[in-house]
Amino acid sequence: MRLILLGPPGAGKGTQAQRLVEKHGIPQLSTGDMLRAAVRAGTEVGKRAKAVMDAGELVSDAIVNAIVAERIDQPDCAKGFILDGYPRTLVQADAVESMLSDRGLNLDAVIELVVDDKALVGRIVKRAEETKAAGLPVRKDDNPAVFEERLREYYKKTSPLIGYYYAKGKLRGVDGMADIDAVTQQIELVLTAATQGAAQGSAYGK
Repeated sequence: MRLILLGPPGAGKGTQAQRLVEKHGIPQLSTGDMLRAAVRAGTEVGKRAKAVMDAGELVSDAIVNAIVAERIDQPDCAKGFILDGYPRTLVQADAVESMLSDRGLNLDAVIELVVDDKALVGRIVKRAEETKAAGLPVRKDDNPAVFEERLREYYKKTSPLIGYYYAKGKLRGVDGMADIDAVTQQIELVLTAATQGAAQGSAYGK
């Protein structure tokens, strides 16, 4: 089972990804985690990434794509994986298509958590207020101005992926404003349908 979760910051992708990890036993692949792991392991692409980061520069698409390709070849990805925070751009989406095609693999589904932006900002404000009331430090990302900037960045760079995957017939939307358990149930229904569709396609192909 190979999945991509799409949705703006605060949509709940991380929570749902963790539930999928626990239920299906497939890893959640975060670009940040993959970069750090490649640097620690001292792989060839990890060394390239380290040199760029040490210079204070942004890691290029080419390096990120190479690290993802290296990661999905590891044994724990044999049953599938969840891509978290990647792809972020159409260039990266094309790279995913190529690396999967080269391995004779396909994406099973791209699940978009559909949310109301104003309600998301409201959630952030409420969370920040509750954190302050508890006497705890407020996360930088829980500042409404910072959060709105992240939303703008998402719609500028990542939201085009919605049309990209819709055109490929892979996109499935779920109501990200529902409670956490309801969102999980919706996702499981999408995965069941995707798995059944893949099985039928395999049967017809014989």
